[in-house]
Amino acid sequence: MKKNNSENRIMRKICFAASLTVMLLYALTGCYDYPVDEDGLLITERSQCYVSSFEILGTDFQTVRTKNAVVDTVACTIDVEVFYGTDLTHLWPQFTLVTDAKLEPKITGWTDFSDLANPKKYTVISGNRKVRKTYTVNLSVQKP
Repeated sequence: MKKNNSENRIMRKICFAASLTVMLLYALTGCYDYPVDEDGLLITERSQCYVSSFEILGTDFQTVRTKNAVVDTVACTIDVEVFYGTDLTHLWPQFTLVTDAKLEPKITGWTDFSDLANPKKYTVISGNRKVRKTYTVNLSVQKP
């Protein structure tokens, strides 16, 4: 009988210690407020805001550019030439951004670049969400 009673006390102490540890961990992690934006992305202290590279894909998910795109981070332009005969109404642009930055508008599907007189504009927003730079994508078609 004594053995059973001492086992119960030990089990109660273990359960108490475990629950105390869980509550302590919850309290410690609950003290920090990690701000997130409307997209659920972490807002950081980074103020860098630029495009480091650009790719554009056709309907077969293969590149349609004739050479590397020229990204000018000072003038905020991206100059890219695509192959002659490319379907400009169904292109998928891909931006590589600096760490923690995000792009607006979001790219969620095929994009129509057929209006070459009015280039597409995309805004890069820094990790701290305070710096915004609008990039113009100047698309041209290779001469036949």
